[in-house]
Amino acid sequence: MQTMQQTYRGFSLIVQLNWDRFLSLFVIVAALFAGAFLGSL
Repeated sequence: MQTMQQTYRGFSLIVQLNWDRFLSLFVIVAALFAGAFLGSL
């Protein structure tokens, strides 16, 4: 049971660290789409 808790804690830490990268990647892609949309007007 303790191993499960440690594994889950490590997994949640990895998710928290990668969440920032996914969010910044999404913001960059959204900005590129917005720029392409504004450029096509």
